[in-house]
Amino acid sequence: MAFGLRDFVHGKKVLRRSLSGIKEAALKSTSIPKGYFAAYVGEDQKKRHVVPLSYLNEPRFQELLSMAEEEFGYDHPMGGLTIPCREDIFIDLTSQWKVL
Repeated sequence: MAFGLRDFVHGKKVLRRSLSGIKEAALKSTSIPKGYFAAYVGEDQKKRHVVPLSYLNEPRFQELLSMAEEEFGYDHPMGGLTIPCREDIFIDLTSQWKVL
């Protein structure tokens, strides 16, 4: 069974289209709006939250940052800031702040 050049070119186009779809989906899932950053929160299973930069001015959030620095240093393997806090506490805390 032999494959011709035409089959090879067609297969290459199909592969290129499927790879571009994967890249597009990855970009959509990882894109963060301007003025925000990704934070991973939770004890066992980390959940991704998109957080406004204005939260960095909040004293309680700065406490969370200090906790993150103590536990993880500056190595955050999830690709975003990892905060060692229960998710329900994080949501309760951040829901009290206004987004500027």
